[in-house]
Amino acid sequence: MANILFDVALASTVLVVTAALMLGPANDCRAADADARRKVIIDQDAFGPAGSNMQAILMLLQSKDVEVLGITIPSGDGWRDEEVSHTLRLLEIAQRAEIPVYPGAVFPLVNTQSRTKRWEALYGKLFYKGAWTEEWPAEGAVRRTPYHADPYLVPPSPAGQPTIQPAHESAFSFLSRAVREFPGQVTIIAAGPLTNIAMTSRLDPQFSSLAKELVFMGGSFNPTPADNPFAAEYVNATRREFNMRFDPEAASIVLHEPWKKITEVPIDPTTKTFFKAEFIRDVSRGQAPFDAYLGQFGQSFPMWDELAVAVWLDPSIVTRSKTLLVDVDTSFTAGCGDTLSWAPGEGPGLGERAVNVVFEVDVPRLERMTLALLKAPTPPH
Repeated sequence: MANILFDVALASTVLVVTAALMLGPANDCRAADADARRKVIIDQDAFGPAGSNMQAILMLLQSKDVEVLGITIPSGDGWRDEEVSHTLRLLEIAQRAEIPVYPGAVFPLVNTQSRTKRWEALYGKLFYKGAWTEEWPAEGAVRRTPYHADPYLVPPSPAGQPTIQPAHESAFSFLSRAVREFPGQVTIIAAGPLTNIAMTSRLDPQFSSLAKELVFMGGSFNPTPADNPFAAEYVNATRREFNMRFDPEAASIVLHEPWKKITEVPIDPTTKTFFKAEFIRDVSRGQAPFDAYLGQFGQSFPMWDELAVAVWLDPSIVTRSKTLLVDVDTSFTAGCGDTLSWAPGEGPGLGERAVNVVFEVDVPRLERMTLALLKAPTPPH
């Protein structure tokens, strides 16, 4: 894992896809089923084992009407290569090793660990810094490998090491190629920092306009503080959220791209959610091949990424949303990484895009949907 190579050349994005033309009559039904399914790419800082990142991936893999084209990985909660390893192991355990995993960005566009430390010296400590978090808060719910500054180090995982390998193609090349292969059909669900999406947008100016939509988990508006330690990130800074703060420049770039549709799931609706210990026990008794893994390594977090996936799978769980113009503060000030927003027509006029922001959801339905998907037998694929 230590030396995953990037191929950032975009020549591959213009290759003619011939596989579909080679389908014979015996494959017609399978091809028709695949065409009917909703196509999605998961962009995820997939740190594990288990937890919100991984459960969001599994929910999509378990959805019968969804075709996961691939998983792209940026650094965020952890370093990219360690996250790639966790994702590959998850796919082995889930018996979905055919899903390709594409390594993406190792570092944010501008932000660095030293830059973050300098910001903290000026404006105060951050509760959570992802891969840069040197000392973990004593909240009792997080089990992680010890901090390491080497982005290419892949410590042994308690869930075991994968035997399958990541794709040789870069995340950027794959993202660009996929939307060309299926123009107007591919949803991008981004649940970590938006570095991969921003880099692809800059390398391929047509990328965002060729996608069907972007759904992302990130940002914060005015959340009600939750009754758990994770509220410490936003309780005194209501517009701060890790995914945007880790790479604010990437987030701002992405929010100015010409997407057909953008749905944002910020911190606000997640504060009423929590993957309780009883949920972990319940899932451990399910019929999916990964349920024992979730039972052994499951952790109780707010259901950040599960909620973003659930909103896309079934928008009817949303009980309150609002259309806003949204951007992210990129100034090196106390507000760096904060969510900016305006009513339609009231923004600064710098290319802000209309965003459907989800503020409240039906939490019991979210919980039922999540548990049902995680416990069900693996659907045919």
